[in-house]
Parts: sequence; C-alpha cells; structure tokens
Amino acid sequence: MDKTLDRKPAKKCYEHIGGKLGMLLLEQFITKGWLAKEKPDDKNFYITDIGILEFTKLGVDLSQIKS
Repeated sequence: MDKTLDRKPAKKCYEHIGGKLGMLLLEQFITKGWLAKEKPDDKNFYITDIGILEFTKLGVDLSQIKS
C-alpha cells in the first residue's frame, strides 16, 4: 500500500501551524490546561504554569515567544 495516501496535511499559516492540525493542538492544550484565557471573550491565550512545565518537557523553547 502506498503510504503517501495515509499522509495528513499540516498547514503553516504565516508563522503558525494552521488548519485542522492547529485546531486539534489548540483544543488539546486548552483541555490539558496548558493554555487559558483571562476572560472567555479574550482574543488571546496565555501559557499557564502547567503549560510552561509541559511545553518545556517537550523541548519547546518558550524564550522564543514575546510577552
């Protein structure tokens, strides 16, 4: 069987992961409590304390993110 048929798209939108993969990641980060909002109607998320710990465990260099 041709493995290329099993490939799933991962879109890059400017400097971000976009598309379905980006949405699935965002949903999981929120569910796991790694990302949150101050108020439900806020546009932007912040990285929680547990998120800092878990992203760091994954090898994500959070110093690359501007405050």
